[in-house]
Amino acid sequence: MSQSLSDEIKKEVEKRRTFAIISHPDAGKTTLTEKLLLFGGAIRLAGSVKARKASRHATSDWMEIEKQRGISVTSSVMQFDYLGHRVNILDTPGHQDFSEDTFRTLTAADSAVMLIDVAKGVEAQTVKLFQVCRKRGIPIFTFINKLDREGQSPFDLMEEIERVLGIRSVPMNWPIGMGRELCGVYDRMKNQVELFKGDDHSTIAVRPVSDYNDPVIREMAGDYLHDQLIQDLELLDVAGDPFDFEKVRAGELTPVFFGSAVNNFGVQTFLENFLQLAPTPTSRISTTGMIEPTDEKFSGYVFKIQANMNPAHRDRIAFLRICSGRFDRGMSVRHVRAGKEIKLSQPQQFLAQDRDIVESAFPGDIIGLFDPGIFRIGDSLSQGSDIVFDELPTFSPELFAKVTVKNALKHKQYQKGIDQLTEEGTIQVFHTTGGFDEMILGVVGQLQFEVMQYRMRAEYGVEIQLHRMTFQFARWIVDDHIDPSKYRINSTLVKDKKGNYVALFENEYAMRTAIDKNPTSKFLEMAP
Repeated sequence: MSQSLSDEIKKEVEKRRTFAIISHPDAGKTTLTEKLLLFGGAIRLAGSVKARKASRHATSDWMEIEKQRGISVTSSVMQFDYLGHRVNILDTPGHQDFSEDTFRTLTAADSAVMLIDVAKGVEAQTVKLFQVCRKRGIPIFTFINKLDREGQSPFDLMEEIERVLGIRSVPMNWPIGMGRELCGVYDRMKNQVELFKGDDHSTIAVRPVSDYNDPVIREMAGDYLHDQLIQDLELLDVAGDPFDFEKVRAGELTPVFFGSAVNNFGVQTFLENFLQLAPTPTSRISTTGMIEPTDEKFSGYVFKIQANMNPAHRDRIAFLRICSGRFDRGMSVRHVRAGKEIKLSQPQQFLAQDRDIVESAFPGDIIGLFDPGIFRIGDSLSQGSDIVFDELPTFSPELFAKVTVKNALKHKQYQKGIDQLTEEGTIQVFHTTGGFDEMILGVVGQLQFEVMQYRMRAEYGVEIQLHRMTFQFARWIVDDHIDPSKYRINSTLVKDKKGNYVALFENEYAMRTAIDKNPTSKFLEMAP
């Protein structure tokens, strides 16, 4: 292949920054996403996401149920250009019932931005998501949000990040006051202050200073806040961690930024620093070894499938992370699982529900492929050789139900809905073993059942009733000789969509008993 293509791929890879925003629900993730898009010129007006009944809804929350509830329940992908960089943001569901979708989305990111509420600190869902990032060794950048409200002291928050998450932090800037007293932040790296101006804090002024002792700060902040700032920063200079680029890249040190996304305060500084520090698209593990983004042959994998993004067209989109090479519209690639060549004729890039047909794309980019029903989550596409990327995890459901369709004549639509929602990863389907085949649905959280009912009605015209079951645990069984009679008390044996045996248990005691009775069996939390 020509030298010019190789050079082009290298150049484009250098520009790319692909990251996910992770947080607990309500920490302000959608607001931060919108403000980043605003700086990128991708939207002219940030939607008001504070009121659930607000007439404008966040650009990244496109599904009707999200607008009603004011939460993100699917992962959106947004792309924009800023200061010579091509930025891909993966906005993930904050609600814990959708953690499975979020975990998968994190596999497509090269770094993560962890959003923390200044008052609430590190919350449960943040811990879970952080662990996934840590496992993958990806760099984590922290944005401590809602500085315009009263919250914990910055030192307490840093101590909590280390205690709860086990990662050291280095503050890149430092707040001057908090809540009503907030009047700015001091940028430790650039020796400048960002000041709130005007009674409504509507404008932000940036002023260079000699250091944090500069009288300019005393003039705008007053004696008390300036003395506090000097005290804090002297302590940080002596006792704090120094900035270490290599440790940040290895995911061992998190740079911390303070700000208020809703007031647009500290967001631009954060974005500009982040683009300098965050990694370009990284290499990926496959069955044939490491795949480098600069490899000339195209490759990528499907990490998400979303049906009915445009209800008018009843379409289905497979989200593909490009891992290597150059993508061109209309190119033929190998669908590795299906073992055949396919043509990618209508690829799209996204700004939430706004889509453009894309002519070419590069490693780190996320493109949407029209899916006539040929893709599954985890599918690899490649040029030439059969590359298979590490399988995406299937998580163990904790809630189970049987389903009845209110109108028996709608069975065909019901089956189509079940198939599509299963392939999207919204629900997992199991079938009972033995003579009578019954379908059991499993989800990670209650909200997934509600979304499933809503989407069945809105998108497929099917009213369903869910009958909750008492099972709480699912374990995949690996054994050459499985005896179904050992799974009759407080448990049942079912098969997943690939035909693997799965045991469902009503309680931990039943699960432990089964494990003791079957010493040759392996009981796995994820599908083998």
